[in-house]
Amino acid sequence: MLLFNQRDEPGADFARKMERLAALVADVERIHRGVPPEAMAGNDAPILDRWILGQRLVPCLAGLSTGHPLLPGKGRPIGTSDLWLLSTDHTWARTLSRWYRLGRPAERSGLNA
Repeated sequence: MLLFNQRDEPGADFARKMERLAALVADVERIHRGVPPEAMAGNDAPILDRWILGQRLVPCLAGLSTGHPLLPGKGRPIGTSDLWLLSTDHTWARTLSRWYRLGRPAERSGLNA
């Protein structure tokens, strides 16, 4: 959610969030044009292993992350930012922040797989 004051210029936080949303929209448009996630994320996308479909007030993922640029470690438990795209074959997910390559789903998930 972006907060703004109609009387003031948007601040740096607003601009940063707007840039994240613009990056998400660009990826949604690329998916619509048929560009595969591999072409957008490359080899740098972190792996989310033993993942589940979680929910906050918005959908997200939780699982064991490896290769995350801000949350280092192998098999580190994390919860993602808002989930915006999930491939129907459950191999790729795009959150507000980044792409994830999906490994094995957890034994119990909210998915009908």
